[in-house]
Amino acid sequence: MALILSLETATDNCSVALHDRGRLVASASHLESGAHSRMLPLLMNQVMNQAGSSFHDLKAVSVSEGPGSYTGLRIGTSTAKGLAFSLDIKLLAIDTLKGLAHLARSQKPGFTIIAMLDARRMEVYREVFDSEGKQIAGIDSEILETDSFQEYLKEGQVCFVGNANEKASQVINSPNAYFLDSLPNASSIGELAWENYQNERFESIPYFTPNYLKEFRVMKSKKNPFA
Repeated sequence: MALILSLETATDNCSVALHDRGRLVASASHLESGAHSRMLPLLMNQVMNQAGSSFHDLKAVSVSEGPGSYTGLRIGTSTAKGLAFSLDIKLLAIDTLKGLAHLARSQKPGFTIIAMLDARRMEVYREVFDSEGKQIAGIDSEILETDSFQEYLKEGQVCFVGNANEKASQVINSPNAYFLDSLPNASSIGELAWENYQNERFESIPYFTPNYLKEFRVMKSKKNPFA
């Protein structure tokens, strides 16, 4: 066995999953704002009990590294680092938006995937992937406008996935746009974590920090740079 416990806390969806060599064994989630510190330990125990496994059976723990909620990421990271240190196992970190895109690819094969998380007002954090899962535009923040993502929508079908779709659908009007409402979850994080584990892409337990993207808090409109 090569059991990896995955934690996803970047949004209001607190999610835990256990994988054995990339195969899902057990999972649990709880959707509630501000409940991560209370629910995460409960979900972890629930998943391990459901699988009939012990924490000492784990080879690694993986955590969603952001972008996302500052508090959620901090709770997930501190929990993952604590587990990795106390159990003397590997720490893995997975890009939250890449996890979302991985989920969307299984439902919309052949689509360009734009993974987005709500920031504030009309701002989103986004990352763009081709239909094979290769990154074609890195993590950045963007203010949604009527011409947002036209370079992809003109080329073919685009799946927008994440918790920013409600406001995105208000300004993006294209027959090539498909909006998949889904929150980040630990099941997709765990599948990606197995690849990182095999390739020994481990994080430093003392020095790892989440990708809070603080530098993106002050944004300007493309059309009005003085806004």
